[in-house]
Amino acid sequence: MPHDAPLITMLALAFVIAFAFGMIAQQFRLSPLVGYLLAGIAVGPHTPGFVADTVLAQQLAEIGVILLMFGVGLHFSPSDLMRVRWIAIPGAVVQIAVATLLGFIVAQIFGWGIGGGLVFGLALSVASTVVLLRSLESRNEVDTDQGRIAVGWLLVEDILMIVALLLLPAFADMLGDRPNSSGESVAYTLLMTAVKVALFAALALVVGKRAIPWLLQHVANTGSRELFTLAVLACALGIAFGAAMLFDVSFALGAFFAGVIMNESELSHDAAQRSLPFQDAFAVLFFVSVGMLFQPSIIFDEPLGVLAVVLIIVFGKSLAAFLIVLAFRHPLTTALTVSASLAQIGEFSFILAGLGVSFGLLPPDGRDLILAGALLSISLNPLLFRALEPLEAWLRARPDLLRRLGAEKLGMEKDDEKP
Repeated sequence: MPHDAPLITMLALAFVIAFAFGMIAQQFRLSPLVGYLLAGIAVGPHTPGFVADTVLAQQLAEIGVILLMFGVGLHFSPSDLMRVRWIAIPGAVVQIAVATLLGFIVAQIFGWGIGGGLVFGLALSVASTVVLLRSLESRNEVDTDQGRIAVGWLLVEDILMIVALLLLPAFADMLGDRPNSSGESVAYTLLMTAVKVALFAALALVVGKRAIPWLLQHVANTGSRELFTLAVLACALGIAFGAAMLFDVSFALGAFFAGVIMNESELSHDAAQRSLPFQDAFAVLFFVSVGMLFQPSIIFDEPLGVLAVVLIIVFGKSLAAFLIVLAFRHPLTTALTVSASLAQIGEFSFILAGLGVSFGLLPPDGRDLILAGALLSISLNPLLFRALEPLEAWLRARPDLLRRLGAEKLGMEKDDEKP
């Protein structure tokens, strides 16, 4: 039997090393995502020892992106978002604007230009869905008021990042100040992008909402568990591939729409359960491949840059979220929980950084700073949650400070639902 099997080698190595590093991270009470990123660094080209196949890693990572976005769409609940729309929508928009501005300023100091600053700031503004949900689940807060606000907030962030991923290619030449970036060419590209996306969305939502639920129900009636799992994966990957080939829409957007469409089916819960193991497995490969791109020397070459990124993620956007929640007259506990939930970055940041580098807007150093910020912020996130109760007690002992922050009414135990 031939042993020159790069795909099998890549898969076996990635899963084994990711498992080992994930277990180590878990033992230190860190998110397993930290372990997966470290596993990628260990087998990447920037560290000594074995170097995995980076080309294969990127293709497997693309599958990971597809399944991650499919999961986002599958769990997208307009009704949940509508319940907290009064705070989630304006809060997410303002918080993204603040974090993007802070990141943009840092990028200008490094001389990365307008496009690089915009991509860099956006990448620092969006939190990881995986990290947030796991943090809330560990505290049994997913179904609480603060949990629903945090999840709704992140849903808005995800939607805005999908829009950014959609528009970035159209504006890449203009943001990069390239010769062919005339207003007419940008307008034409933007118009064609909008037309293609509109056609795809119309076809997906009109035809897909009828065809996919019918297909899932028909397959479920066969009683074959394997066929149902295969149907779910075929829909996710098939729609993503068709969107890219026929409408020139990104795999990520196609997969998101596939999830949204499947969410309309009465079998959406079963579909989520069937696809979850594949989402988890390929998400691991995605994080490993991202770690392979990381240049660890950036921590020593640009310590002030790394510090600035961590401060923006952990304190800058968290403080913005904290003040926004208080401004909407929600309790102190809710403000602290939401701010801690958002004090990290993850998968969307990596996708944005990769796209920015591929279009020549963001230098590799910018991507390395984003990866360093992700590693450190995800590592620090559990510590932030453990500090919430002492911090809340400290703030409650200082009513004058709370009054200046606009948090006088601390007697409320729960948020009142807004109509």
